[in-house]
Amino acid sequence: MYNQEILSRRNFMKITALATAGAASVIRSRPVMAQDKGQRPTQAAAVTVLNPQNRVPLSFIIDDSTCLVNMAHFGIPHFATAWPDRYKQDWRKLPREIPDSFVRKFGQWCHEHKVKGKYSIVPYPACVGWMDRCLPGWSQKELDDSLKLVRELMMPDWDIHPEMISHTWVINTKTGRPYPEQTGYYIENAGWSQDKSADQLADYMAYALRILKNVGLPCEGITTPGGFGGQNRVNLAKATFQSCRDVFNAEIPHYFRDLFTDERSVAPLVQYASGLESDDPKCVVSIIGCTGDWFGGWDGLNPGSVDKFITEDLKGGRLPEVIDKGEPAILVCHWPGIYFNGEEIGFNIFKEVVKRIHSRYDNLVWMKNSEIARYWAAKELTKIEKQGGRITFNAPFATTRFTVRTGTNSTTPPTLMAGRKPIPLRRVNRPLQLQSQTWHADGGDVTVCFDLPKGKSTLDI
Repeated sequence: MYNQEILSRRNFMKITALATAGAASVIRSRPVMAQDKGQRPTQAAAVTVLNPQNRVPLSFIIDDSTCLVNMAHFGIPHFATAWPDRYKQDWRKLPREIPDSFVRKFGQWCHEHKVKGKYSIVPYPACVGWMDRCLPGWSQKELDDSLKLVRELMMPDWDIHPEMISHTWVINTKTGRPYPEQTGYYIENAGWSQDKSADQLADYMAYALRILKNVGLPCEGITTPGGFGGQNRVNLAKATFQSCRDVFNAEIPHYFRDLFTDERSVAPLVQYASGLESDDPKCVVSIIGCTGDWFGGWDGLNPGSVDKFITEDLKGGRLPEVIDKGEPAILVCHWPGIYFNGEEIGFNIFKEVVKRIHSRYDNLVWMKNSEIARYWAAKELTKIEKQGGRITFNAPFATTRFTVRTGTNSTTPPTLMAGRKPIPLRRVNRPLQLQSQTWHADGGDVTVCFDLPKGKSTLDI
């Protein structure tokens, strides 16, 4: 779906140019339209909120994945129907299945190397069958076993997202069937989503989320297929919040639809914050990728390149650009390209990327998208006051590994109170030893890492 020229993951110049489904014309994007950040609390200038554990977050976004179905094999005929001049791939030579044996191999390797991220489960993949009903071409036991594998192996390290409903034809949520018009407008990646209200989009997203709920796959976020909602961003963000709250009661809904490979910031966008001092604070977080799919492409036909991510001398490539700025480095791929028709070319590229980045950097931490979203919500929406040696935090959202730095003239160890409960803190000798409930002194500065509770807490320096 991507190449190095694509500046935003799913923006587009014209609705009629939205020909990509995980799929892929080369589209130079518009800048992201400004969206409402909502409320922001006061934060003492003398206190700096750092990255978690003072490390740079990493995450791996996997698109176009689902149980058993190879989305490229079954999706290309739909795209070719909508846009016959664009999709010439010989989909018949692509495997119809990405087997669970590969999911297990991939998931186990990632777990051993502490890799975390987001893994899509398309609920009605290319209209082949339903995750919560049956999947023609596979037995019910095969589908049940595949879902069980996702629940038990993938979910501990990966957020599960739907990519709308089918990732190809738009589904009429009143009938459960695709609309009869087989045009580009009715491909989920394209025009239908651009003129819908927040309530209409939320209804569509909730339909997808309920299917995953039926099979025991909780979701805190949404991935947009192709250009879905690219010219309707306000309603897209609001619908993500509404649907994830309604179906899963997600406290901090998040969504993925953009990636930037230029000089723009890839820090998460915390949007539409409200009610920060109430019992029901609200926000939604846009997660932004920092790479194109330079693994194996959306269809598994074009091998990628490790050097685009990080060069062999560990100095060049996109990832050092982002990591050196201290922003989350969120890699993006498509599942058919990771499997690469059984050759596993994309997977092998990823393994080498992981090896290289950890050879250069020792200050990284792998996180799920939801963990990054939660941390950034706490980072931006916690009220922070400093009077003398006391710092007061008023947090609408809790998070782990909350890390702050401030100056001090005291040699007394810091003390932390969550409400009236004291939280013991342990001193560490080096910044990279920071973890929850630890602190480190460096000259006139002290850095404290702790699990930030919702509500009020105090830190005495």
